[in-house]
Amino acid sequence: MSDDQSTHFGYRQVSSGEKTRLVGEVFTSVADNYDLMNDLMSLGMHRLWKWFAVQQLAARPGDRILDLAGGTGDLASRLQRKVAPMGSIVIADINQSMLCRGRDRMLDRGISSGVEYVQADAENLPFADNSFDLITIAFGLRNVTDQARALASMYRSVRYGGRVLILEFSRVAIPMLARIYDRYSFKLIPWLGRTVARDEASYVYLVESIRRHPDQKTLAAMMVTAGFDNVSWQNLSGGIVALHSGYKL
Repeated sequence: MSDDQSTHFGYRQVSSGEKTRLVGEVFTSVADNYDLMNDLMSLGMHRLWKWFAVQQLAARPGDRILDLAGGTGDLASRLQRKVAPMGSIVIADINQSMLCRGRDRMLDRGISSGVEYVQADAENLPFADNSFDLITIAFGLRNVTDQARALASMYRSVRYGGRVLILEFSRVAIPMLARIYDRYSFKLIPWLGRTVARDEASYVYLVESIRRHPDQKTLAAMMVTAGFDNVSWQNLSGGIVALHSGYKL
């Protein structure tokens, strides 16, 4: 996608280059309050969703894992315990503020060995082909400008026989829950952003970005197009979140 092509930033139409810049500004702004806001916005559920994703990934000692859009290291800290002492985790994020926050949090947890930090664009991963046994991306794909290109880059970077797991907000499957979730998202989350993080606009974008993200079937089809086999998904919390899985065979 060239810089002058149109894409969406929440409900706004912008050029692809402008979206990359705007998303960068959002995550630079929210980095310091990211973990607190995740707890408040999800009522702590994001911890259970990530725990479930780690269990499903079934990482083993010695695995080399790429945690893409690794943010503040929530997933990586759980995975490091699975692959240690011989395995390794690469935490990659395009945003320097988020990456620094993740490094600091990993050190606060006493995790310093077997972890690398790489500032990288998901659409152009700077790794050799077949570099990783497993690749994860949690709540990051919807912020990527060209998601199809990012999926292709993940496919190239995972080894044959390896697996990619995508944890992301998705389409609520229960009508009554969808109505409640919409009211909660568009009313309470921006209020939390304004009151706690002093940044309502960033959280309005994050709510809108969820609505613009491909639904479960569409994302699964995109993964197949990128080359993945045995693509499947599981709805969590009624489809508020979905966990997609695909293999490189």
